[in-house]
Amino acid sequence: MTIQALRIARQPRALRRDRVLPPVPPPYRFLRESEESASLEAHFDAVPSPCFLLDESLLVRNLEILSRVQEEAGCTILAALKAVSMWSAFPVMRKYLRGATASSLNEVLLAKRELQRDVHAYAPAYSDDEFEAILPHVSHMTFNSFSQWQRFRGRVQDSGLNVSCAIRINPEHKEAAVDMYDPCGTNSRLGVTRQEFRPDLLEGIEGLHFHALCGCGSEALERTLAAVEEKFGEWLPLMKWVNFGGGHHITKEGYDIPRLIRLVKAFRERWNVEVILEPGEAVGWQTGWLVGTVLDVTRNGMDVAVLDVSAAAHMPDCLEMPYRPEIRGAGNPGEKAHTYRLGGVTCLAGDVIGDYSFDKPLEVGDRIVLEDMIHYTMVKTTFFNGVKHPAIAIRDTEGKLRVVRTFGYEDFRSRLS
Repeated sequence: MTIQALRIARQPRALRRDRVLPPVPPPYRFLRESEESASLEAHFDAVPSPCFLLDESLLVRNLEILSRVQEEAGCTILAALKAVSMWSAFPVMRKYLRGATASSLNEVLLAKRELQRDVHAYAPAYSDDEFEAILPHVSHMTFNSFSQWQRFRGRVQDSGLNVSCAIRINPEHKEAAVDMYDPCGTNSRLGVTRQEFRPDLLEGIEGLHFHALCGCGSEALERTLAAVEEKFGEWLPLMKWVNFGGGHHITKEGYDIPRLIRLVKAFRERWNVEVILEPGEAVGWQTGWLVGTVLDVTRNGMDVAVLDVSAAAHMPDCLEMPYRPEIRGAGNPGEKAHTYRLGGVTCLAGDVIGDYSFDKPLEVGDRIVLEDMIHYTMVKTTFFNGVKHPAIAIRDTEGKLRVVRTFGYEDFRSRLS
């Protein structure tokens, strides 16, 4: 089918302006600051060690911001499960977000069964067996290449299922600060570039999907949209929806939310399409901690504290990016009276979290609280060396603590044979 025929067959349709947006739930009751602080410190001492601790009130704060964007911009915001898959928090998330984006069969099933909202699927490549299992559970499916679309198009069309399909595009526009997290890096495998785009294969495609950001502000999105329109604007009139991907740091202090709303509304109206955003970091940003314990204090040219928290097994981004997580009550080396190198309990020589200073000497049994450890941390943990896996706990909106999961030998064993 020619481009002109596609344009005729797919006349711009009215957006779902009549769709009733879910009401924003009333704000939860927050504890007074002094009560909250005292209760929180007690909870750091009360949880098992190590332990991920989610604060539902902080999660609600983020969700209310995202819900405001959905309502005022008229877009759909999905939770990217690659960042936050803590399904014990899904009952709260489903009150605000309209669905999830999943990158594997396991994530699709988790979203469908536990979040119970629309599921959008995207993967750099689908295998034959997983594709057949994914298809019945999704409302939208993005293909990373036209070769994948050619491979699976017939199965979608023959299924009789109402699945809206898209192609991921690569605008070749750099915004990510770290090369490892740049989807538009040189020779990236993610998305179709303008040069490789196949307009002759667009029949059956209803959406375009791009993801070029990583923890970025709305000004980065504005630049990215300009690149998308420059390279792919010719085909935007053929589409029903455009997915702006993730990397939108919407809930970070200082993010220009009004600009985001303006950009989304203007794009929707300019191209007569629905707009979808799928942030992960913005959902889990600063919603909880990883609590650990000092197991030993030694010295080798400097003081060294060994923790039951491991960079290698529990926080691999510390080694991959790398980055230095913030620790509650700690400072930079030399800033406070006592400086330590904090390391994990695995046998990897490089299992080091970083160098920190404290007001008082560290002692065996002291609790160490690492900040902002819910998003992109829990999902990357391993059982390397068989070290104790962090438990999972929730501090609910009334300030009550519950441990929702602990891990033991059978969890370690079941992964290996």
